[in-house]
Amino acid sequence: MKTFVATPANIERKWLVIDASGKTLGRLATEIAVLLRGKHKAIYTPFADTGDYVIVTNASKIVLTGKKLDQKMYRHHSGYAGGLKEVDYRTLMSKNPEKALELAVKGMLPKNSLGRQMIKKLHVYAGAEHAHEAQKPEEYTFEQ
Repeated sequence: MKTFVATPANIERKWLVIDASGKTLGRLATEIAVLLRGKHKAIYTPFADTGDYVIVTNASKIVLTGKKLDQKMYRHHSGYAGGLKEVDYRTLMSKNPEKALELAVKGMLPKNSLGRQMIKKLHVYAGAEHAHEAQKPEEYTFEQ
C-alpha cells in the first residue's frame, strides 16, 4: 500500500466561522491552529497546507483565567539596543483585540514559509460582523 500525499488538486478548503465570545484564549488558539494546519482532515500531509480558512468573530470577548489579564506580557524587539517593547494583555485588548488571538495562533504554527502561508488564512474580527459572507462560511463549534 502506498502512502497518500496531498496535492493542491485534491485539497478542498472550507470557510469556517468561530464565535470567540466567552472562550479561553489558549484553548481557542489551539483549535484554530489545528483547523489552519488541516490536522482534522484525513488527507493531512505535514509538508503541505491542507487546512481550512477560519473567520473568528467577537475577539474582544475572549477571556483569560487567573491573573493573566495583568501579568501576561507580549514582547517584541525592534532589533536596536534597548528596543524591547512590552505590552500587557489588558492594554493590548483595549487597543487591538484581534492581535492577541493572532499572536497566540501564530505561535502554534510552524516557524517557516508554510506557517506564514497558513496564518494568512486566519481572519479575526473584534465584533460580530465579518466581510466574508460571499464565501458562504459554515458555523464551527467545539467543546471547551
